[in-house]
Formats: sequence, C-alpha cells, structure tokens
Amino acid sequence: MNKNSFLSCGNAFIAMLFLVLAVCGQKLSASNHNTEFVIKPFNETSVCFNSNDYPDKVWEGDGLIRLDHGRIVIKKIRVPKFKQNVVVSAKVKLTSNGDRWDKSGSCFVIPASSVINMIEVAAGRAKYPAVDSTKLEHFQGIVPGDSFSPNVELMRFMTPFGVGYFSKMDSVTAERRKPVYIDEFAPYAEWEQNITDLYPLLEGEVYVGAFIDTWTKEGYKLSLELDFKESALKCDKLPKRKVVPLVNTVYYYGQSIPDLFARKSLSVPFTLPKNAKNVRLNYITTGHGGHDGGDEFVKKENIVSIDGHEVIRFIPWRNDCASFRRFNPSTGVWLQKRTASYISEEGKRAEKEIEEPIASSDLSRSNWCPGSVVAPYSVLLENLSPGDHSLNIAIPKAQASEGDKMNHWLVSAYIVWDE
Repeated sequence: MNKNSFLSCGNAFIAMLFLVLAVCGQKLSASNHNTEFVIKPFNETSVCFNSNDYPDKVWEGDGLIRLDHGRIVIKKIRVPKFKQNVVVSAKVKLTSNGDRWDKSGSCFVIPASSVINMIEVAAGRAKYPAVDSTKLEHFQGIVPGDSFSPNVELMRFMTPFGVGYFSKMDSVTAERRKPVYIDEFAPYAEWEQNITDLYPLLEGEVYVGAFIDTWTKEGYKLSLELDFKESALKCDKLPKRKVVPLVNTVYYYGQSIPDLFARKSLSVPFTLPKNAKNVRLNYITTGHGGHDGGDEFVKKENIVSIDGHEVIRFIPWRNDCASFRRFNPSTGVWLQKRTASYISEEGKRAEKEIEEPIASSDLSRSNWCPGSVVAPYSVLLENLSPGDHSLNIAIPKAQASEGDKMNHWLVSAYIVWDE
C-alpha cells in the first residue's frame, strides 16, 4: 500500500467514526464516559459453620441474613434501571479465616419472581414444591415449580486450601511447605467474571447471596463486588432480555447431596416465546467425591440435549491445577519417587532417582481446581422454534453417594434470550 492509499484509508475511517457518533447523537467530547455503578454486598464477610452464634433457621443482623449456621449469607440490594446498554461483572475476593480445606462455593441471585425461596423455607413460612419422585426422586428445590425458581449462579468458585490464613511465611513449617517454584503463597484468591446476561435478574430490588460448603467455625472471609458500566452512547439502548432459570443442584439449604445423575438423567420443560432471538444456554458443572476414584478425580462425560438433540457433549476437566499451587498453602503434600534429568555440578546432563513433592491441589479434577472459578459453558441455540421444549442433562457414568463417598454433581443451567 502506497502513502496516498494509506492516507485515504485513514481519512475514510475517521469519516466513518464521525458518522457513527452523529447517528448516535453524540459529540466527540472528553466528557462522554461510561456511567459506572458499583455495589459491594459483602466486604470480608464471614462465611462459616457456627451453630453457637447462628441458628439453623434465619439469623438477621448487620444488614445481613444468615442461614444454615452461617454457611449462607444473603443481602438485599437495589440496582438502578439503566436506559443504555450495560456491562455487568462480578468480582469475588476470598481468604481463609482458619479453614484449611478446599470447598465448593457459589454466589447467586434469588429471582425476584420466586415467591418461594430459601429464606421463606428456612423461616418455616414455605416449603419447596413437591416433586414427581419417578423423575426427581427426593430432590426438591432444584428445578422450577409452583411459585418457585431455583437460584441463579452469578459465579461458581472453589476455595483453595487455606489461602491467606496459612499463607504467611512466619514459621519453619510454613517455609518447608512452600515448593521451590513459587516465590510466596498468595495472600488471597480473587476472581472476576462477566455476568451481563444476568442483568435482568439483578435490576431493581433483589436478594444476592454467597454459599460455601464449609463445616468449620473459622470458615472464610468473602467480599463480593458487582460492577455495572452503562454505555455513554445514546443509540446504544439496553436490549430487552429474558433469563429463565432451569436447574440448580447446589444444595444451599434444606436439600440433599445431588447424586441423582448416578441413576437417571434430569429433564426440565421450558417455553420459548415467538419474539425470542439470540437464544443461548449457559451450563455450569463440577464433579465431586474426594475419595480415590470419586467423581472429583475421574473423567465423566456430560451430555446436554434439547428435545432429544444434543447441544453439549464434553468431559468437564481441569488438568492445570498445579498452576494454582501458590493459592494452596495448607494442601496435603506427598513425596513421589521418579527418575529426574538434571544438569550436574560439572555442567553435564545426568539422571538420578529423586523424591518430589506432589500436592493434593495439583491433581486434575472434574472441571475445577482448588482456587479456580468455574466458567459457564455457553452455547447459542440456533433455529430453536417458539413453543414448548425440554432440556435434558445426563452424566451416564456418575457415581452414587454412599457413606463417606459423597459423589455428586453440582449442575446449574439457565436460558437467555433477547426480545
């Protein structure tokens, strides 16, 4: 491209830019910035199991609602109704307050349309809708029912082993636990995720919450920040969007360990209106069962279908867990013998048998690592016609929960479309 051609292209681009701004009714001015609105429902809030201070039912104080002895913390928030398009993100910051284990965690929103919710159930004012035992066995509160919608996850995360509390290198024991390939243990874990699709569920006045499957009095300290960035362009109107919760097997309150998939698939009906477009399914899944050979450590295929047609078939798996080692100071560590190649003191290549430390947090797992966020698997549902449909989720080789072998799958899914 010669100089004149390059200048011509540049001028064309500038002209197009001014045309776009003119159409939007904007002026090229330094004052045109996106509007940002930030809510911080939780700030180093304790999430723990403390039966002395928090009852099994509902505890209220400091502007918070706590359920299940403190393992669930909930707060009512108010989000303005934006006129322009908005980008929404969720940020979670976590430190251990003395709990040394890895645990599943979930930040969620309770749909405002759900008359029945976990707060009402815990207070004894409502019950989860009865279910068809031939389809759902005894698992209540995991699919929509009369006056009930399951919680929608803003973020699924997994706590690392003891981040923060056990990270301080102030003892010989702690120093000896640190592998040579990290400088220091991290002081906290932090995750950020785009949740723009879920803005319709956050608009107005709603309850948001956090759950960690901890069984210690010390538990964790958790902060949650919700960030809303509204477009400065007047032509960038907020799309009309609909979110329909379909399933959530996370056992927040009054629910059993969800090993349903060991025996059958799960089907959920939903209806798509005539004006729906850009229809997409968001699917979150993690396998659990920490014993040797449990669903946490064995690859299991997930199959998701709509009206009998597969839309997702994959093995949810993470094999990069060793990269999270600096977030896991209190993980169990074993020594494993192997033959290592190395450069000797003489500068020559050599081999010898060594004992090398391997941490529990290093092991590959079913779509998660200790210290990781779990991103939704999103699929565009093209050519899905208006009318009644059925979502089916199958994990054919899932194992049952028996005794201390607590195999289960935490699965949640919701449908989103634009109107």
